Amino acid sequence: MFMPGVRQPERRPGVASSHLALMDQVYRRQRHFYDLTRRHYLFGRDKLIEGLAAKPGQRILEVGCGTARNLIKLAKRYPETELWGVDASREMLRTAEQALARTRLYRIKLCHGLAEDIPELFAAEPPFDHVVFSYSLSMISDWEKALRAAAQTARPEARLHLVDFADFGGLWPSTAGLLRAWLRLFHVTPRSELVVRLQKLASGRQDCALDLLPGRYAFVFHASIRAIAELNSIC
Repeated sequence: MFMPGVRQPERRPGVASSHLALMDQVYRRQRHFYDLTRRHYLFGRDKLIEGLAAKPGQRILEVGCGTARNLIKLAKRYPETELWGVDASREMLRTAEQALARTRLYRIKLCHGLAEDIPELFAAEPPFDHVVFSYSLSMISDWEKALRAAAQTARPEARLHLVDFADFGGLWPSTAGLLRAWLRLFHVTPRSELVVRLQKLASGRQDCALDLLPGRYAFVFHASIRAIAELNSIC
């Protein structure tokens, strides 16, 4: 179903359309209580928003915007910015549209599509100053491709902002195992290899900052968009 106010990519066959359908299946019911439950374990999101440090007139894109919870907070924290959100689930975007209507934050615009759709979706738009992934890379199978696609829509001096599950290395092994098993029920896979690369990148560049939350439960990462090319080359 077409959703007024939400930009739609061309429908693509195969794996892409299957993943879009899966996301709708996962969130068809969850969207009604998503924000109420996720605040208890999606830590670091508000810290990322505070550290974004957007300036008036800048453009912000969130990849995997879900219910628009972060976009609304960003709009209130940085009132003179332009905000876009893209998500793979039409069901989540329905909830997002309702939230934007309640808050009257009509300057926030939404798109439906996968992370790799981003260059196509925003081909006619000016590039972004900030790109945000909030607990979405752990649901994207090819996270490297997602980051490359996001970088294509950003200015050379843009900033990348990530928050997601880390590797649980500071938790009891049994606790970490149970947590991973529980997350798999929601098609979430913490990217341990990404955390390793972020640590190496942050230790070698001045334009990167990595904050590992207690227990290595989650991480918050800020970097220049130029760092993405180096991130994908780190083993």
